Amino acid sequence: MPVHNEAAHLPGTVRALLSAVDGSGFDAELVLVDDGSTDGSADVARSVADGRVSLHLVSQGNRGRFDARRTGLAEAHGDYVLFLDSRVLLGQDALRFVRARLESAPVWNGHVHVDADNALGEFWRLLAELAWRDYFDNPRTTSFGVAEFDRFPKGTTCFLAPRELLESAFARFRSHYANTRLANDDTPILRAVASEEPIHISPEFSCVYSPRTTLAGFLRHAVHRGTVFLDGHGTPESRFFPVVAAFFPLSAALALAALRHPRLVPAALAACGAAAAAYGAHAGRSGRDVQVLATVTPVYAVGHGIGMWRGAFELLR
Repeated sequence: MPVHNEAAHLPGTVRALLSAVDGSGFDAELVLVDDGSTDGSADVARSVADGRVSLHLVSQGNRGRFDARRTGLAEAHGDYVLFLDSRVLLGQDALRFVRARLESAPVWNGHVHVDADNALGEFWRLLAELAWRDYFDNPRTTSFGVAEFDRFPKGTTCFLAPRELLESAFARFRSHYANTRLANDDTPILRAVASEEPIHISPEFSCVYSPRTTLAGFLRHAVHRGTVFLDGHGTPESRFFPVVAAFFPLSAALALAALRHPRLVPAALAACGAAAAAYGAHAGRSGRDVQVLATVTPVYAVGHGIGMWRGAFELLR
């Protein structure tokens, strides 16, 4: 579990994890990597664990989530490793479900429910459900390999696999960025895993994710998502590579047009929201969902675009 200033979320996360471990058949150790927290996150985790699980705390400077995961993996000793984010509540029966299936299905990606209490949180849910409609239109126990990789949800938010398989994937991964704080910490790693073993997913192996729902937190996360998106999908093997290739000339042209005609900016943002809303309506989403897409997509698009340009400058640097 990589942690950076998540003291507010850790009590619920650790308690849910301990509840899932109980009766699962797993003998578990929690390796928590404190990635330069300044809010006492490590002390909170220690007090919540309170001897109910073997807790191994590792502290490092703020080097980013990718490096924190890599550090935690190096410290792990179990046959299997569960990557779990500090904002994630693991389902009570999730580990029991996968434990009974590991012999034939050793790799599992969590089915993520987004805990949304405002439009910004609802947008994160919609982004996942619309990006991976192949699964979310019909949630079921299934699996996918490298050929179908970009059509199914996946991430290190909640991901279980044999430790040796993960170590091999991390050893082979090389970020396009010199600064590993900006590295994509899931897509390239999990693509390498999928080339070796099918990744299974099921509503029975589920968790609840608490997204950033303040405007400042939402924008920071959108920028980060844009940066890591370029690192993970700026390769021809990705389904989203044409989007990456088209983004830079189109966004540069739009930026030049906006400088010459500033009054075009509101119209362009409205058109972005309208296009997202139209897709949502086509996908059969509710009126509330369509409204969220229309209003929040322009905000996300600006942040994501800034992040992609940030990634491009990092590549050039």
